[in-house]
Amino acid sequence: MNLKFTVTQDELSDLLLNLAPIRPVFIWGAPGIGKSALVQKFADDVGLECVSLLGSQLAPEDIIGIPQIKGDTSEFMPPKMIARREPYVLFLDELNACSQEVQKAFYSLIHEKRIGEYHLPEGSVVIGAGNRSQDGAIVKTMSTALINRMFHVQLVADPNQWLEWAYTHGLHPWVTDYITQRPDHLFSEPPKTEELYSTPRSWHMLSDALHEYGAGEKQLPDKILKVLAYGSVSAAHAGMFLAFVKQLHNKNLLGEIIKGDARWPSAPDERDVLYFVAQSFRAKLLMELPDDKQAIDKNTQFLTHRAKALIKDLSHINIELAQMIVSSDDGKVLPEWFMVEIVRDLPRLIKNDR
Repeated sequence: MNLKFTVTQDELSDLLLNLAPIRPVFIWGAPGIGKSALVQKFADDVGLECVSLLGSQLAPEDIIGIPQIKGDTSEFMPPKMIARREPYVLFLDELNACSQEVQKAFYSLIHEKRIGEYHLPEGSVVIGAGNRSQDGAIVKTMSTALINRMFHVQLVADPNQWLEWAYTHGLHPWVTDYITQRPDHLFSEPPKTEELYSTPRSWHMLSDALHEYGAGEKQLPDKILKVLAYGSVSAAHAGMFLAFVKQLHNKNLLGEIIKGDARWPSAPDERDVLYFVAQSFRAKLLMELPDDKQAIDKNTQFLTHRAKALIKDLSHINIELAQMIVSSDDGKVLPEWFMVEIVRDLPRLIKNDR
């Protein structure tokens, strides 16, 4: 499922506080984007215990329980994990990964907070979550009856909000500094094949590994650093991250190049650094140049002026990287007004790009 509107981490937290106490909420999102962590945060915020059930590992009897004879009749006894005396948050993770039979067992639990004759304690909250079909995860079609019992939201990763969280939780500075420069690398869409991809969770894993090895406090062998990076995030992002680490002695290099206090790295052994800085420059232009030229302020005007000069300088060092900055191969396009000026001032660059 893809909803027309998406929510960020902070927006989801606000929605849960307002909606979850009165209606069950289902959170759609790619694996590793932070769904479980935000549900736990919600439970902490409202002062309730969070009990998680993993849909992909459940059978119907795990929900409705087993029958027990009492006198001349029998009744279903719900499992101890669900049957509690105090209110709590019941988190149904990977809900759309369970079978149709298990989904049916959830109907009354989600809609009425009831299993047979057992009712969840007053004040309990039910929240579901699951991956999208295009994510390559284990998912099954969710029945229309189950869909109609919940309020649905789709979570996306917001780099600025994630960085705020990362700073407060002590993630490794190499990771936070890298995502600060390349916020577009926080998340990449899951591939169709068995390849690693980048998510907030995978960057967190890389951070934990770097902390464990004492990276920054001591010199790590190049091979170990490569194993950690390529074993956590996408190959493309891992290579860029390694180039970033290599130039940490001058981590403000891009800013100095834009100001005119430094030049593009041009030495043969700096090619990976040059590629990283050029990619970072393109990301900065995509993020800071407005779509409407009339919205340019003083700072953007300076950036625009310097951008054209720097792209021209870069073309003398590496024409392919200069063309990469103004290309649209990744589906992201620089503002039309800026491209018009590039065509006018740097026709050779655009001609070679065609």
